Amino acid sequence: MTALTIIIADDHPLFRGALRQAVDGMEGKKTVIEAGDFEAARKAASQHPDADLLLLDLAMPGVSGFSGLMALRAEFPNLPIVIVSASDDQTTIRRSLELGASGFISKSSGIDDIRTAIQAVLRGDIWTPAFYEGGQEDPDVADLIARLRTLTPQQSRVLGMLAEGLLNKQIAYELGVSEATIKAHVSAILLKLKVDSRTQAVIQLGKINMAMVA
Repeated sequence: MTALTIIIADDHPLFRGALRQAVDGMEGKKTVIEAGDFEAARKAASQHPDADLLLLDLAMPGVSGFSGLMALRAEFPNLPIVIVSASDDQTTIRRSLELGASGFISKSSGIDDIRTAIQAVLRGDIWTPAFYEGGQEDPDVADLIARLRTLTPQQSRVLGMLAEGLLNKQIAYELGVSEATIKAHVSAILLKLKVDSRTQAVIQLGKINMAMVA
């Protein structure tokens, strides 16, 4: 049997331990890679292109809200990503799925439920908590989500950094590129989101992240 490779991305060591415990309780050989921030998660996904699953916390150092999911979904389209979050309201779950997650696990879940969820996604299913009611987004938000999904991985990261208040020069330093490159990314983001300024772009992203802080 081929060994499973699972990446656990969460900034809380205790919860990473709980997720590892859930994975370790599954049958078969497993390789588990842990990441404590977004950049480590991205590096792990890049170094393990055949990984079977990424368990991703929405609130981690290096990203703002859903921007991490959007960036990873765009950069690693074949890697199933399951969101693991303490923000488990209906809107957050729905938006996670609409932005490309293969499932959603509430941090209030027990080890057995987490293991069941992981196994379901590995079988190709979409997993949501039993209390999730489904439903549809407001048409305007659905249109915004569709536009956000057209951003490239780097554009998603730049938008997330804009939301954190970073200047172009700071973003360029963090990403190891020129300031001119960041300006080009910002221009492309504004075009795709149909807005005129970086402030408006951040406001648009805020509409998506609003449920997480409500």
